[in-house]
Amino acid sequence: MISPASTKLFVAIACGGTGGHLFPGLAVAEQLRQRGCDVALLISPKEVDQQAVKNLPGIETFTLPAVGLQNRNYFAFANSFWNSFRASRKYFNQRNPAAVLAMGGFTSAPPVLAARKFGTKTFLHDSNTIPGKANRFLARFVDEAFIGFPEAASRLRAEKISVTGTPVRPQFSQSAIGNRQSATALGLDLNLPVILVVGGSQGARGLNDLILSALPLLAEKNWQWLHLTGAADFEKVKAGYAKLNLKAVVKPFLVEMDLALGAATACVSRSGASSLAEIAAMRLPSALVPLPTSADGHQLTNALAFEKTGAAKLLPQNSSPEKVSALLVELVGEVAERSKMQAALAQWHAPQAAAVIAKKILSSLAVSARRPPAESPATGKTISA
Repeated sequence: MISPASTKLFVAIACGGTGGHLFPGLAVAEQLRQRGCDVALLISPKEVDQQAVKNLPGIETFTLPAVGLQNRNYFAFANSFWNSFRASRKYFNQRNPAAVLAMGGFTSAPPVLAARKFGTKTFLHDSNTIPGKANRFLARFVDEAFIGFPEAASRLRAEKISVTGTPVRPQFSQSAIGNRQSATALGLDLNLPVILVVGGSQGARGLNDLILSALPLLAEKNWQWLHLTGAADFEKVKAGYAKLNLKAVVKPFLVEMDLALGAATACVSRSGASSLAEIAAMRLPSALVPLPTSADGHQLTNALAFEKTGAAKLLPQNSSPEKVSALLVELVGEVAERSKMQAALAQWHAPQAAAVIAKKILSSLAVSARRPPAESPATGKTISA
Protein backbone atom coordinates (compact mmCIF):
# COMPACT_ATOMS: atom_id res chain seq x y z
CA MET A 1 0.00 0.00 0.00
CA ILE A 2 1.36 3.43 -0.98
CA SER A 3 0.88 6.28 1.46
CA PRO A 4 -0.17 9.77 0.38
CA ALA A 5 2.57 12.18 -0.65
CA SER A 6 4.61 13.54 2.26
CA THR A 7 7.21 16.26 2.68
CA LYS A 8 9.38 13.95 4.82
CA LEU A 9 12.47 12.22 3.47
CA PHE A 10 11.40 8.84 2.14
CA VAL A 11 13.75 5.85 2.52
CA ALA A 12 13.06 2.36 1.17
CA ILE A 13 14.70 -0.68 2.77
CA ALA A 14 14.90 -3.94 0.81
CA CYS A 15 15.13 -6.55 3.54
CA GLY A 16 12.96 -9.57 2.77
CA GLY A 17 13.59 -13.26 2.32
CA THR A 18 14.86 -14.42 5.71
CA GLY A 19 14.74 -13.14 9.27
CA GLY A 20 18.47 -12.50 9.02
CA HIS A 21 17.84 -9.81 6.43
CA LEU A 22 14.46 -8.62 7.64
CA PHE A 23 15.03 -7.98 11.33
CA PRO A 24 18.18 -5.83 10.97
CA GLY A 25 16.24 -3.86 8.35
CA LEU A 26 13.43 -3.32 10.83
CA ALA A 27 15.94 -1.96 13.36
CA VAL A 28 17.27 0.60 10.86
CA ALA A 29 13.74 1.49 9.77
CA GLU A 30 12.79 2.37 13.32
CA GLN A 31 15.86 4.61 13.71
CA LEU A 32 15.04 6.43 10.48
CA ARG A 33 11.41 6.83 11.52
CA GLN A 34 12.52 8.32 14.85
CA ARG A 35 14.57 10.84 12.86
CA GLY A 36 11.53 12.05 10.97
CA CYS A 37 11.70 9.91 7.83
CA ASP A 38 8.97 8.05 6.05
CA VAL A 39 10.10 4.43 5.65
CA ALA A 40 8.97 1.54 3.46
CA LEU A 41 10.07 -2.08 3.76
CA LEU A 42 10.39 -3.98 0.49
CA ILE A 43 9.84 -7.64 1.33
CA SER A 44 9.14 -11.00 -0.28
CA PRO A 45 5.87 -12.99 -0.30
CA LYS A 46 7.36 -15.54 2.14
CA GLU A 47 5.42 -16.22 5.32
CA VAL A 48 8.28 -15.09 7.57
CA ASP A 49 8.20 -11.65 5.96
CA GLN A 50 4.43 -11.30 5.97
CA GLN A 51 4.08 -12.34 9.61
CA ALA A 52 6.92 -10.15 10.85
CA VAL A 53 5.61 -6.91 9.33
CA LYS A 54 2.06 -7.20 10.64
CA ASN A 55 0.98 -4.24 12.77
CA LEU A 56 4.13 -2.18 12.30
CA PRO A 57 3.28 1.38 13.35
CA GLY A 58 4.37 4.14 10.99
CA ILE A 59 6.20 1.87 8.52
CA GLU A 60 4.90 1.12 5.05
CA THR A 61 5.42 -2.29 3.40
CA PHE A 62 5.58 -3.29 -0.25
CA THR A 63 5.78 -6.93 -1.40
CA LEU A 64 8.00 -7.78 -4.35
CA PRO A 65 7.36 -10.92 -6.44
CA ALA A 66 10.84 -12.18 -5.58
CA VAL A 67 12.02 -15.77 -5.15
CA GLY A 68 15.42 -17.06 -4.13
CA LEU A 69 17.81 -19.02 -6.33
CA GLN A 70 17.67 -22.63 -5.16
CA ASN A 71 17.45 -26.13 -6.62
CA ARG A 72 18.52 -24.71 -10.03
CA ASN A 73 15.31 -22.72 -10.47
CA TYR A 74 17.12 -20.39 -12.85
CA PHE A 75 14.11 -19.47 -14.95
CA ALA A 76 11.86 -18.73 -11.98
CA PHE A 77 14.62 -16.69 -10.32
CA ALA A 78 15.36 -14.65 -13.45
CA ASN A 79 11.67 -14.07 -14.07
CA SER A 80 11.07 -12.93 -10.49
CA PHE A 81 14.15 -10.69 -10.64
CA TRP A 82 12.82 -8.91 -13.72
CA ASN A 83 9.31 -8.63 -12.28
CA SER A 84 10.70 -7.30 -8.99
CA PHE A 85 12.78 -4.73 -10.86
CA ARG A 86 9.68 -3.57 -12.78
CA ALA A 87 7.58 -3.50 -9.60
CA SER A 88 10.26 -1.48 -7.78
CA ARG A 89 10.56 0.97 -10.66
CA LYS A 90 6.78 1.45 -10.78
CA TYR A 91 6.66 1.94 -7.01
CA PHE A 92 9.50 4.46 -7.05
CA ASN A 93 7.90 6.28 -9.96
CA GLN A 94 4.85 6.85 -7.78
CA ARG A 95 6.94 7.74 -4.74
CA ASN A 96 10.58 8.51 -5.35
CA PRO A 97 12.80 7.62 -2.38
CA ALA A 98 15.68 9.79 -1.27
CA ALA A 99 17.62 6.61 -0.47
CA VAL A 100 17.38 2.84 -0.83
CA LEU A 101 19.11 0.50 1.62
CA ALA A 102 19.59 -3.16 0.72
CA MET A 103 20.08 -5.66 3.56
CA GLY A 104 21.16 -8.60 1.38
CA GLY A 105 19.34 -11.59 -0.05
CA PHE A 106 17.21 -12.04 -3.13
CA THR A 107 15.01 -8.97 -2.56
CA SER A 108 17.98 -6.58 -2.54
CA ALA A 109 19.23 -6.19 -6.08
CA PRO A 110 16.07 -5.20 -8.02
CA PRO A 111 15.21 -2.17 -5.83
CA VAL A 112 18.78 -0.86 -5.84
CA LEU A 113 19.07 -1.15 -9.61
CA ALA A 114 15.63 0.40 -10.08
CA ALA A 115 16.51 3.27 -7.75
CA ARG A 116 19.56 4.18 -9.80
CA LYS A 117 17.23 5.04 -12.67
CA PHE A 118 15.94 7.90 -10.50
CA GLY A 119 19.33 9.15 -9.31
CA THR A 120 18.56 7.88 -5.81
CA LYS A 121 21.29 7.39 -3.20
CA THR A 122 21.86 3.67 -2.62
CA PHE A 123 23.39 1.72 0.27
CA LEU A 124 23.80 -1.86 1.40
CA HIS A 125 24.45 -3.69 4.64
CA ASP A 126 26.05 -7.12 4.96
CA SER A 127 26.08 -8.88 8.33
CA ASN A 128 28.37 -11.82 7.58
CA THR A 129 32.11 -12.41 7.55
CA ILE A 130 31.71 -13.47 3.91
CA PRO A 131 29.24 -11.20 2.06
CA GLY A 132 26.42 -12.82 0.14
CA LYS A 133 26.30 -13.03 -3.64
CA ALA A 134 23.62 -10.34 -3.93
CA ASN A 135 25.69 -7.86 -1.95
CA ARG A 136 28.92 -8.73 -3.76
CA PHE A 137 27.11 -7.94 -7.01
CA LEU A 138 25.50 -4.75 -5.68
CA ALA A 139 28.56 -3.29 -3.96
CA ARG A 140 29.91 -1.64 -7.11
CA PHE A 141 26.60 0.19 -7.63
CA VAL A 142 26.01 1.68 -4.16
CA ASP A 143 27.21 4.92 -2.62
CA GLU A 144 28.27 3.23 0.62
CA ALA A 145 28.40 -0.26 2.10
CA PHE A 146 27.92 -1.01 5.80
CA ILE A 147 29.36 -4.23 7.23
CA GLY A 148 29.02 -6.24 10.42
CA PHE A 149 32.45 -7.92 10.40
CA PRO A 150 35.61 -5.97 9.40
CA GLU A 151 36.94 -8.90 7.34
CA ALA A 152 34.03 -8.53 4.91
CA ALA A 153 35.53 -5.30 3.53
CA SER A 154 38.07 -7.04 1.29
CA ARG A 155 35.28 -8.94 -0.48
CA LEU A 156 33.17 -5.93 -1.47
CA ARG A 157 33.98 -3.69 -4.43
CA ALA A 158 32.37 -0.60 -2.94
CA GLU A 159 33.97 2.85 -3.07
CA LYS A 160 33.13 3.54 0.58
CA ILE A 161 32.77 0.97 3.36
CA SER A 162 31.88 1.55 7.02
CA VAL A 163 32.15 -1.05 9.78
CA THR A 164 28.93 -0.59 11.75
CA GLY A 165 28.17 -3.97 13.29
CA THR A 166 24.83 -5.67 12.72
CA PRO A 167 21.65 -3.87 13.81
CA VAL A 168 19.39 -5.49 16.38
CA ARG A 169 15.98 -4.32 17.46
CA PRO A 170 15.88 -2.34 20.74
CA GLN A 171 14.01 -5.08 22.63
CA PHE A 172 17.18 -7.19 22.53
CA SER A 173 19.19 -6.10 25.54
CA GLN A 174 21.23 -7.72 28.29
CA SER A 175 18.68 -6.61 30.88
CA ALA A 176 16.13 -8.98 29.33
CA ILE A 177 18.14 -12.14 30.15
CA GLY A 178 16.19 -14.48 32.38
CA ASN A 179 13.16 -12.25 32.00
CA ARG A 180 10.30 -13.74 33.98
CA GLN A 181 7.74 -12.07 31.73
CA SER A 182 9.35 -13.72 28.70
CA ALA A 183 9.10 -17.16 30.27
CA THR A 184 5.51 -16.61 31.33
CA ALA A 185 4.48 -15.34 27.90
CA LEU A 186 5.86 -18.50 26.29
CA GLY A 187 4.24 -20.89 28.77
CA LEU A 188 7.52 -21.90 30.42
CA ASP A 189 8.21 -22.80 34.04
CA LEU A 190 9.95 -19.92 35.82
CA ASN A 191 12.01 -22.25 38.01
CA LEU A 192 13.61 -24.54 35.42
CA PRO A 193 16.52 -23.99 33.00
CA VAL A 194 15.39 -23.32 29.42
CA ILE A 195 17.27 -24.73 26.41
CA LEU A 196 16.40 -22.76 23.28
CA VAL A 197 16.86 -24.51 19.93
CA VAL A 198 16.49 -22.33 16.85
CA GLY A 199 17.46 -22.95 13.25
CA GLY A 200 16.67 -19.52 11.89
CA SER A 201 13.40 -18.18 10.54
CA GLN A 202 12.92 -21.18 8.23
CA GLY A 203 13.97 -23.90 10.62
CA ALA A 204 16.85 -26.35 10.12
CA ARG A 205 16.35 -30.09 9.64
CA GLY A 206 19.93 -31.04 10.39
CA LEU A 207 19.92 -29.10 13.65
CA ASN A 208 16.53 -30.52 14.62
CA ASP A 209 17.75 -34.07 14.04
CA LEU A 210 20.94 -33.37 15.98
CA ILE A 211 18.98 -32.33 19.06
CA LEU A 212 16.49 -35.18 18.76
CA SER A 213 19.39 -37.65 18.72
CA ALA A 214 20.71 -36.28 22.03
CA LEU A 215 17.40 -36.04 23.89
CA PRO A 216 17.50 -39.59 25.33
CA LEU A 217 20.84 -38.76 26.99
CA LEU A 218 19.32 -35.63 28.58
CA ALA A 219 15.94 -37.05 29.57
CA GLU A 220 16.86 -37.18 33.26
CA LYS A 221 17.80 -33.49 33.39
CA ASN A 222 15.26 -31.29 35.08
CA TRP A 223 15.25 -28.92 32.12
CA GLN A 224 12.67 -27.56 29.72
CA TRP A 225 12.98 -26.89 26.02
CA LEU A 226 11.86 -24.15 23.67
CA HIS A 227 12.33 -25.51 20.16
CA LEU A 228 11.60 -23.46 17.03
CA THR A 229 11.49 -26.07 14.31
CA GLY A 230 10.43 -24.50 11.04
CA ALA A 231 7.16 -25.57 9.46
CA ALA A 232 8.41 -28.79 7.85
CA ASP A 233 9.67 -30.48 11.03
CA PHE A 234 7.13 -29.24 13.55
CA GLU A 235 5.14 -32.44 14.01
CA LYS A 236 8.22 -34.69 14.05
CA VAL A 237 10.04 -32.63 16.67
CA LYS A 238 6.95 -32.23 18.83
CA ALA A 239 6.47 -36.00 18.79
CA GLY A 240 10.13 -36.50 19.77
CA TYR A 241 9.72 -34.54 22.98
CA ALA A 242 6.37 -36.15 23.75
CA LYS A 243 7.81 -39.66 23.36
CA LEU A 244 10.32 -38.94 26.15
CA ASN A 245 7.75 -37.03 28.22
CA LEU A 246 9.98 -33.94 28.29
CA LYS A 247 8.79 -30.46 29.20
CA ALA A 248 8.88 -28.61 25.88
CA VAL A 249 7.28 -25.71 24.03
CA VAL A 250 7.58 -26.50 20.33
CA LYS A 251 6.70 -23.91 17.71
CA PRO A 252 7.32 -23.75 13.96
CA PHE A 253 8.31 -20.08 14.15
CA LEU A 254 8.32 -17.17 16.59
CA VAL A 255 8.41 -13.51 15.59
CA GLU A 256 9.14 -12.40 19.16
CA MET A 257 12.66 -13.78 19.34
CA ASP A 258 13.45 -11.36 22.14
CA LEU A 259 11.08 -13.38 24.33
CA ALA A 260 12.78 -16.65 23.38
CA LEU A 261 16.30 -15.36 24.01
CA GLY A 262 15.20 -13.57 27.15
CA ALA A 263 13.75 -16.74 28.65
CA ALA A 264 16.66 -19.01 27.66
CA THR A 265 19.44 -20.32 29.87
CA ALA A 266 21.42 -21.62 26.90
CA CYS A 267 20.90 -21.78 23.16
CA VAL A 268 21.63 -24.09 20.24
CA SER A 269 21.51 -22.04 17.06
CA ARG A 270 22.56 -21.71 13.45
CA SER A 271 25.25 -19.08 12.98
CA GLY A 272 23.73 -16.59 10.60
CA ALA A 273 25.02 -13.13 11.44
CA SER A 274 21.70 -11.68 12.56
CA SER A 275 21.16 -14.56 14.99
CA LEU A 276 24.66 -14.03 16.36
CA ALA A 277 24.04 -10.32 16.82
CA GLU A 278 20.90 -11.05 18.84
CA ILE A 279 22.70 -13.70 20.92
CA ALA A 280 25.50 -11.21 21.62
CA ALA A 281 23.03 -8.50 22.61
CA MET A 282 21.41 -10.86 25.11
CA ARG A 283 24.75 -12.34 26.32
CA LEU A 284 23.31 -15.83 25.90
CA PRO A 285 25.71 -18.81 26.21
CA SER A 286 25.31 -20.76 22.99
CA ALA A 287 26.38 -23.71 20.90
CA LEU A 288 26.58 -22.75 17.22
CA VAL A 289 25.72 -25.31 14.54
CA PRO A 290 26.74 -23.82 11.17
CA LEU A 291 24.66 -24.75 8.15
CA PRO A 292 27.06 -27.00 6.18
CA THR A 293 25.68 -25.79 2.85
CA SER A 294 25.65 -22.06 3.63
CA ALA A 295 26.91 -19.92 0.74
CA ASP A 296 30.73 -19.83 0.70
CA GLY A 297 30.72 -21.47 4.13
CA HIS A 298 29.88 -18.13 5.74
CA GLN A 299 28.09 -19.66 8.73
CA LEU A 300 31.18 -21.67 9.67
CA THR A 301 33.35 -18.56 9.33
CA ASN A 302 30.91 -16.60 11.50
CA ALA A 303 30.89 -19.33 14.16
CA LEU A 304 34.68 -19.61 14.18
CA ALA A 305 34.98 -15.85 14.76
CA PHE A 306 32.80 -16.20 17.87
CA GLU A 307 34.52 -19.39 19.07
CA LYS A 308 38.03 -17.92 18.76
CA THR A 309 37.09 -15.13 21.15
CA GLY A 310 35.36 -17.45 23.63
CA ALA A 311 31.93 -16.01 22.81
CA ALA A 312 30.34 -19.35 21.82
CA LYS A 313 31.03 -23.05 21.32
CA LEU A 314 31.20 -24.58 17.85
CA LEU A 315 29.06 -27.71 17.44
CA PRO A 316 29.36 -29.32 13.98
CA GLN A 317 26.13 -30.75 12.61
CA ASN A 318 27.66 -34.24 12.44
CA SER A 319 28.49 -34.24 16.18
CA SER A 320 27.66 -37.33 18.23
CA PRO A 321 24.72 -37.31 20.67
CA GLU A 322 27.29 -37.65 23.46
CA LYS A 323 29.09 -34.47 22.41
CA VAL A 324 25.81 -32.54 22.17
CA SER A 325 24.78 -33.75 25.62
CA ALA A 326 28.12 -32.91 27.25
CA LEU A 327 28.23 -29.43 25.72
CA LEU A 328 24.70 -28.56 26.84
CA VAL A 329 25.45 -29.75 30.37
CA GLU A 330 28.48 -27.43 30.36
CA LEU A 331 26.53 -24.44 29.02
CA VAL A 332 23.78 -24.84 31.60
CA GLY A 333 25.71 -25.91 34.68
CA GLU A 334 29.24 -24.49 34.54
CA VAL A 335 28.89 -21.06 36.16
CA ALA A 336 32.47 -19.96 35.47
CA GLU A 337 32.26 -20.97 31.80
CA ARG A 338 28.95 -19.17 31.40
CA SER A 339 30.34 -15.97 32.89
CA LYS A 340 33.43 -16.12 30.69
CA MET A 341 31.30 -16.60 27.58
CA GLN A 342 28.93 -13.76 28.50
CA ALA A 343 31.88 -11.40 28.97
CA ALA A 344 33.27 -12.40 25.56
CA LEU A 345 29.90 -11.81 23.88
CA ALA A 346 30.01 -8.14 24.87
CA GLN A 347 32.64 -7.35 22.21
CA TRP A 348 30.31 -8.63 19.48
CA HIS A 349 27.39 -6.42 20.42
CA ALA A 350 27.08 -3.16 18.49
CA PRO A 351 24.13 -1.47 20.26
CA GLN A 352 24.32 1.65 18.11
CA ALA A 353 24.58 -0.11 14.72
CA ALA A 354 21.08 0.78 13.54
CA ALA A 355 21.46 4.38 14.68
CA VAL A 356 24.90 4.68 13.03
CA ILE A 357 23.55 3.41 9.71
CA ALA A 358 20.56 5.78 9.88
CA LYS A 359 22.83 8.74 10.65
CA LYS A 360 25.25 7.89 7.86
CA ILE A 361 22.43 7.65 5.32
CA LEU A 362 20.97 11.00 6.38
CA SER A 363 24.41 12.61 6.48
CA SER A 364 25.10 11.40 2.95
CA LEU A 365 21.80 12.86 1.76
CA ALA A 366 22.58 16.19 3.42
CA VAL A 367 26.06 16.36 1.87
CA SER A 368 24.68 15.41 -1.53
CA ALA A 369 22.12 18.21 -1.32
CA ARG A 370 24.87 20.77 -0.62
CA ARG A 371 27.46 19.50 -3.10
CA PRO A 372 27.50 20.60 -6.78
CA PRO A 373 27.39 17.81 -9.36
CA ALA A 374 30.71 15.98 -9.67
CA GLU A 375 32.52 16.11 -13.01
CA SER A 376 33.86 12.58 -12.67
CA PRO A 377 33.13 9.64 -10.42
CA ALA A 378 35.26 9.02 -7.35
CA THR A 379 37.77 6.18 -7.43
CA GLY A 380 39.33 4.00 -4.76
CA LYS A 381 37.91 2.55 -1.58
CA THR A 382 37.52 4.25 1.80
CA ILE A 383 37.00 2.11 4.90
CA SER A 384 35.89 3.71 8.15
CA ALA A 385 34.65 2.60 11.53
